[in-house]
Amino acid sequence: MRNLIIILGDQLTLDNPALDHFDPTQDLIVMAEVMHEANHVWSHRQRITLFLSAMRHFAERLRAQDYPLAYFQLDAHPYPDLATVWQTVLQQHQPQAIKVCEPGDWRIWQSLQAVADQHAVPLHVLQDTHFMSSIDQFRRWAAKYSEKNTSLRMEFFYRGMRKKYHILMDGEEPAGGSWNFDHDNRQSLGKLGPQALSQPPVFTPDAITQAVMVLVNERFADHPGALASFTWPVTREQALTLLTHFVQEKLAQFGPYQDAMWQNQPYLWHSLLASAMNLKLLNPREVIAAAEQAYVDGRASLASVEGFIRQVLGWREFVRGVYWLEMPTLKSANYFQHALDLPNWFWTGQTQMQCLSQCIGQTLQTGYAHHIQRLMVIGLFSTLAQLSPQQVSAWFLAVYVDAVEWVELPNVAGMALYANGGRFTSKPYIASGAYIQRMSNYCTGCRYDPKQKTGDRACPFTTLYWGFLIRHEALLAANPRTRLMVKHIATMPEEERLAIAAFAEQRLQQLADL
Repeated sequence: MRNLIIILGDQLTLDNPALDHFDPTQDLIVMAEVMHEANHVWSHRQRITLFLSAMRHFAERLRAQDYPLAYFQLDAHPYPDLATVWQTVLQQHQPQAIKVCEPGDWRIWQSLQAVADQHAVPLHVLQDTHFMSSIDQFRRWAAKYSEKNTSLRMEFFYRGMRKKYHILMDGEEPAGGSWNFDHDNRQSLGKLGPQALSQPPVFTPDAITQAVMVLVNERFADHPGALASFTWPVTREQALTLLTHFVQEKLAQFGPYQDAMWQNQPYLWHSLLASAMNLKLLNPREVIAAAEQAYVDGRASLASVEGFIRQVLGWREFVRGVYWLEMPTLKSANYFQHALDLPNWFWTGQTQMQCLSQCIGQTLQTGYAHHIQRLMVIGLFSTLAQLSPQQVSAWFLAVYVDAVEWVELPNVAGMALYANGGRFTSKPYIASGAYIQRMSNYCTGCRYDPKQKTGDRACPFTTLYWGFLIRHEALLAANPRTRLMVKHIATMPEEERLAIAAFAEQRLQQLADL
């Protein structure tokens, strides 16, 4: 054998660079489903189902192309993890080299290298051309940017990417004369809530997906989440259908309401495309092109299109670069030294805080929550409640169908939790319950009042927010972006400060019962 081609579960595209110059007479592809990838974090059953079904569907595409494939199906082999599979195949076939596209997980890359070294086989890790900025290109940008700045900023990386690929540009200037339209894109839904909301297409599970669902319910019966609502795209054709639906039905309203939340409305105008892109069923270039064309055709405003493209071309590419720049230290980062355990209701959604009950409840039902639900409800509470960044990050990796570590860890540990001390964010993302009340109707009918700092009906977000300000007053006062937050603290009577701090500490001791 010439090359052993390893395809990982989030590399489901025929454009995989490891398949370049493939020779079916000399090369073999190996794909494997293993228990360890489902239980190294306590994975949501929808997440496991999505990966296994998408992998099996992609295996059918490879077989249709007459690619020689060794596919290790979870219920048909004894190997507990990927390393054991790779070792077995290497011993059987003794290839001259291993080829693989860059993994999306530092842990997997290290395991691959260890197996290759153990068997003295050259490992060729090929640049992942799915992404529009390579790991090396981002490192060079970060090094140059860091010469003049103490922390990285997505905004300037994003502007460079817009120029490089000439996306939403008028010559050398941004379309509409502005690089972003955040001021237009942070509207609440108002008292009436979402109107004329189009529901996403339903992908009825086929025989492959149904078989996976039976397997997951049997082998992972103790894992969180439910499968009744599973309807995620598991093939490229389904992913393209979802992309078309978003551009035609939702993109026009995405911009204004991308930060809004509403009870029992998990999707609103969000694209739901992240899992398809992260599995590489969709290429970011075609997603961006479809959105930009909607602006050119007058079907969506510049503000909506720019806001969406910012997520794909900006944050998605940026956090991948940050992940490979910061690993492995990002995994253990804990700037505030937060160490409290996750309350059990993170796995049940059974909390009296209606915002968290809604966000976690829908997560357990669907494997999905949009970026503000993750950042400014679940992430915000985790920071204010001093939860362990490692436990919170593991939870996010476990419960979301679009979670691959390269995108999950920087967004959670770096952005939501400020665990790396602002390496690429300008301030901790903190707010009181008033923010949630402004951007949603979650507070309607909740037993807690976001206006109260202390007392039985005081919103835990508000109490813990003020406790956080008091505890970190000096740090926040020194940051221009948080200075106004603590201005009131300086003039607050000592008696009130002590009362808030004491009640916040009491709330921290009562997390399990909130």
